[in-house]
Amino acid sequence: MSKLDEQALLALKTAFCYMPKANDVNEFDYPGRVQQILADIEAVREVLLMNEVDPDEVADEIHPDLANNSSY
Repeated sequence: MSKLDEQALLALKTAFCYMPKANDVNEFDYPGRVQQILADIEAVREVLLMNEVDPDEVADEIHPDLANNSSY
């Protein structure tokens, strides 16, 4: 797979911010769809990684006003 252009990558990052986190996916909230949702989340994470984007840092980049301001 080739790398995404900047506009497509920004769109994917933004969409990823609104996806549920894998540890929040459960049968109560997503009845009968847990495995598919987890697979979708993993697929998006893989594309982000292939484009040299850390999925765990995307939310802070897209929404810096909501970022945790930790000082390690």
